[in-house]
Amino acid sequence: MISALLLLAAEPQWNCKDPQAQQEMNMCAHIDFQRADAEMNAQWRSVVAAEREADKSIDRSYDQQPKHYDTLLAAQRAWLTFRDQTCLLESFEARGGSMQPMLDSGCKARLTRERTKQLKSMVEDEN
Repeated sequence: MISALLLLAAEPQWNCKDPQAQQEMNMCAHIDFQRADAEMNAQWRSVVAAEREADKSIDRSYDQQPKHYDTLLAAQRAWLTFRDQTCLLESFEARGGSMQPMLDSGCKARLTRERTKQLKSMVEDEN
């Protein structure tokens, strides 16, 4: 993440309110995805803390199912694969073209925001 921020600092200022060129549209879509990813990672930390707390109350004398955190982690890893592959497929609308990165990043931003809402609801449901 830090290297991406350094890269952005070295790049020209992008007009993401009204991008005109494809390169600018691609970069703005990528920046939007990075913001969505940062929001999801912040929410992830809250969910992890809640699930680890829930794990403390499991009575292992009779409950041998996977712990909350372990299940959450497996689900998140599967979701990341789902997101990345779904967005790659969606971006194939412009396969090999200059707008493919924009479609991929836009899809990732959209699905990541949806996942952030899902993660947030996990914490809210436990309260």
